[in-house]
Amino acid sequence: MDVRDKEQVLTRMKAAVASKQHGQEDILCSLIADACIQVCPKNPVNFDVDNVRVSKFVGGGLQNCTIVRGMVLKGDAVGSIKYMEKAKVAVFASGVDTSATETKGTVLIHSAEQLESYAKTEEAKVEQLIKAVVDSGVKIIVSGGTVGEMALHFCERYKLMVLKISSKFELRRFCRTTGTAALLKLSQPKPDDLGFVDSVSVDEIGGSQVTVVRSEEGGNRVATVVLRGSTDSILDDLERAVDDGVNTYKAMCRDSRIVPGAAATEIELARRLKEISFKETGLDQYAIAKFAESFEIVPRTLAENAGFNSMDIISKLYEKHASGNTKVGIDLGGGDSEDGVCKDVSTMNIWDLYVTKFFALKYAADAACTVLRVDQIIMAKPAGGPAKRDQPTGMDED
Repeated sequence: MDVRDKEQVLTRMKAAVASKQHGQEDILCSLIADACIQVCPKNPVNFDVDNVRVSKFVGGGLQNCTIVRGMVLKGDAVGSIKYMEKAKVAVFASGVDTSATETKGTVLIHSAEQLESYAKTEEAKVEQLIKAVVDSGVKIIVSGGTVGEMALHFCERYKLMVLKISSKFELRRFCRTTGTAALLKLSQPKPDDLGFVDSVSVDEIGGSQVTVVRSEEGGNRVATVVLRGSTDSILDDLERAVDDGVNTYKAMCRDSRIVPGAAATEIELARRLKEISFKETGLDQYAIAKFAESFEIVPRTLAENAGFNSMDIISKLYEKHASGNTKVGIDLGGGDSEDGVCKDVSTMNIWDLYVTKFFALKYAADAACTVLRVDQIIMAKPAGGPAKRDQPTGMDED
């Protein structure tokens, strides 16, 4: 499989996203697939789920959701410059301000002239630092700490755009997006320490001021899915669906094999295990039969959640699979057709990843075996001495 082929990605991702957002999976899968393909490295095995970010904004609906090739930072730019394009970027992790001395000092000023010259010396020092940054070709400064008033004044004078990112994790992602090396203090950066962005702009999304950092060309390593919804709970559900989709993409980068979804795989496994149990003798026969029966929980849950008769559905599935059609599963919206709710899932394009099924089965069986191996029950008692006696009525604690 080519993990950069959107159609193949959508086929494998659809079922995972539909489990969280049924009926909206087509819109969401398209967004998630675009974001994942944009940040997929040359070796897909090294795909990092942290490179697909999610920004949530109340207002609008699912049709307003977009993809940004870069980052969306909540908050306005510092200063009056709100837009810059095709610019070099410098990141200063400890802030954009004059560095304080390690020891405290006292300055004794005898006259107004000395006070004025002292202030001018400080101004000249800050201007020298900002001008050194400008001379290196920088147009955007990103601060990880405070931005001093005097430093901001000279940034405005030299037409520098200033951004402030308080979170160190966001600052690391920004450096990864732009290819910048964070510098510890305000100084002239080397050419290797500078990054590049196509555009940085301050926009308004759902009444909130945001800074959109776009890196359209070349080594773009971060993509952001901008989610819109009417309430916070809807946005949280959408975010969980996006997380499922991104992790599904990571799984398919390692192993892209697929199996029929909609409980078709579970019913076929149950049917074959029951056939094996009939050939066994002794107590093993009952253990294998019960293990086969445990697979029926998936079609039973699907049927009950959709309001169908679970026993009727399971018996029909067994009947279809016994006749040789191993891809028959449950269609939640197909009650009016000739086949009812039991249909061939390959025609409906519902597939699950093989690796997900494999590890779910492996760890479920391991957990059950671990519980069965425990032959003692350990009770936890509260620490301390005997319980406090009830005080007679009318007595205080003393």
